[in-house]
Amino acid sequence: MSAPISSPPRVEVRDLSVRFRRTDGLRWRPGYVEALKSVSLSLRGGESLAIVGESGSGKSTLARALFRLLVPVGGQVLLEGVDLAILTPAELRAQRRRMQMVFQDPLSSLDPSFSVLDSVAEPLRVAAPGLSASEVVSRVQAQLAEVGLDGEYLLRRPQQLSGGQAQRVAIARALMADPGVLVCDEPVSALDAPLRAQILDLLDAQRRKRGLALLFITHDLAAARYLCERTLVLRGGEEVEQGETSRLFAAPRQAYTRELLDSMLTLPA
Repeated sequence: MSAPISSPPRVEVRDLSVRFRRTDGLRWRPGYVEALKSVSLSLRGGESLAIVGESGSGKSTLARALFRLLVPVGGQVLLEGVDLAILTPAELRAQRRRMQMVFQDPLSSLDPSFSVLDSVAEPLRVAAPGLSASEVVSRVQAQLAEVGLDGEYLLRRPQQLSGGQAQRVAIARALMADPGVLVCDEPVSALDAPLRAQILDLLDAQRRKRGLALLFITHDLAAARYLCERTLVLRGGEEVEQGETSRLFAAPRQAYTRELLDSMLTLPA
């Protein structure tokens, strides 16, 4: 499902800049590290954009800034046309429900004391507190079915799940909030090759079905090529190049992108 060209962006980043104070690990030092330098992107419903680059390129900093977990020193983040910087804390919490995140390590993102039912139902209980217990269970079961898990997993805890199963639960929980934007930060890097392909197929299917704006953060260019229509390359917090994934892979304009392609892992079909 692709968005009409005339549709407004679900998420838009304008000249976003983030910096950190320097530290030697024990104490602050003079000066700052520029973690992001005037990065811009735009993503409509149904579109997929990969953010790629080596470790330290600013990929995860960008994700954290999108959720206002880091306060930028410049630029804007607009979620469905709303500037997140002008919102009150309560308004920001409400707006964040429209943008959900899937993390690299699903086991660390799931509360070990929660069952699968509790974890997946958590966003639902916030958004629809009037639902009965049976309605909650029914909706959670339906959501789990969409990510390839049946009712036998409802009462399991994270430590009773494999890595692939835990990531499916994390995706189900994110989708339960009915987001317009799904941000995935290295969601398949901890999985083996067959599971990577399954999770990528799952994310693509949900993007198309729901018309999600999918932002996929990865160091794995093979996964980016497999999943995303467009790719943005970061290096040292700066944009190197951005464009259609097929064109960027076939004819990269910048030497750094060519270096990344040369070191690319092959994703099995």
